[in-house]
Amino acid sequence: MKDTTASIVICGAGIAGISAAYHLAVKQGVRDVVLVDERAPLSLTSDKSTECYRNWWPGPGDAMVSLMNRSVDIIEELARESGNVFRLNRRGYLYATADFKRIADFRNAGEEAAALGAGAMRVRSSDGNYLPAPLEGFENQPDGSDLILDRAMIRRYFPYLAEQTVAVMHARRCGWLSAQQLGMYLLEKAREHGVRFVSARLDGVDVTGGRVNSVRLSDGTTIATDNLVNAAGPFFKDVGRMIRVDLPVFCELHVKVAYKDEAGVFPRDAPLLIWTDSQKIPWSDEERALFAESEETRALLNEFPSGVHARPEGGAGSNIFLVLWTYDMRHVEPVFPLPYDPHYPEIVLRGLATMIPGLCVYFGKSPRPMVDGGYYTKTQENRPLVGPLPVRGAYVIGALSGFGVMAACAAGELLAAHVTGSQLPPYASWFALERYQDTEYLKLLENWGASGQL
Repeated sequence: MKDTTASIVICGAGIAGISAAYHLAVKQGVRDVVLVDERAPLSLTSDKSTECYRNWWPGPGDAMVSLMNRSVDIIEELARESGNVFRLNRRGYLYATADFKRIADFRNAGEEAAALGAGAMRVRSSDGNYLPAPLEGFENQPDGSDLILDRAMIRRYFPYLAEQTVAVMHARRCGWLSAQQLGMYLLEKAREHGVRFVSARLDGVDVTGGRVNSVRLSDGTTIATDNLVNAAGPFFKDVGRMIRVDLPVFCELHVKVAYKDEAGVFPRDAPLLIWTDSQKIPWSDEERALFAESEETRALLNEFPSGVHARPEGGAGSNIFLVLWTYDMRHVEPVFPLPYDPHYPEIVLRGLATMIPGLCVYFGKSPRPMVDGGYYTKTQENRPLVGPLPVRGAYVIGALSGFGVMAACAAGELLAAHVTGSQLPPYASWFALERYQDTEYLKLLENWGASGQL
């Protein structure tokens, strides 16, 4: 490719960068947008998530719920427009506990989510008007949440859960979709409106007089441009350094396991299932003795945090289920291919069996795992960065952590509004880099609390 020009260069062709390109070109009518990535679109981390979405988020403030409600609105519009090519469903997220003390936490979470705009909480102590989620589709379904406290009702609707389960919270405007198909649909529409994809690595950015002047690519090309969008995912911080802006983000490794359920144990009609209790892994006595012998494996005997979660994958004929459990949240530098603990597949399967005891059939003879994953790029409060940078013409859309697929549509819309000078939504300031200069926001950070990841 020879030296050329562009009105906007977007670095990164993951779901965030593609959404930004879509909103700029299709919705805002911007011409001559170039999307740059050395890899194929959607191939680094966007296609390796659990592909779930939710409008269920804690505060402070209603910014995350508002952002996610807007993103789900856009996703649903795209589903209708495309004939639901990316198979959006609304099965929900099902949080489960065997700890009576956590019932109060469930109530508080439901009340907070309702107050922030996620929809009303309905407490179910008997069947009442509870509406189970359909396997497919998303229309005409409730929002908000159903807190189910009747154990007989829990057994009736979710018989695969551990008998000691005392409460479940069914968050309703949640589910999953095909991230690959959604991303490709957005990319096709963007290309129809003139977006060009260039297969190369961003090697440098020339800044003149405090503003973006051009970018240099690994194939030797220089693109003269006044606008650069950093949508580089796990390389977000590296691209920031190219313009001497230190972005306040870090990376965590998140690994996902897919299993073939040959025994037919995992429920095919399940929502996304999340166990909210900490636990010790149910190893056998022999395994415990073996692990205790080595410093390397002794940690496997410790208590593990809450949050193991899983869902069925594929259509009616599939027997695959996905499991993810981030119990190691160390900050790391992104490395590809991914390094991961060889014990991880067995750990997540054992941990999931605490919630779904039928999976015990696989102890000691688990099916061959299919392992992939990626890096969550996060700010300290686990909220995204979307908007302009101190260098004129430079913008960011990132730190989308584990919620890139669900947030990308609204984040891309917000980014496009910043670039074009369009009216910003009320939540825009919550995601701008400038928030870290706001003394009131810094006070909030001191007592931020839970990350809201699940």
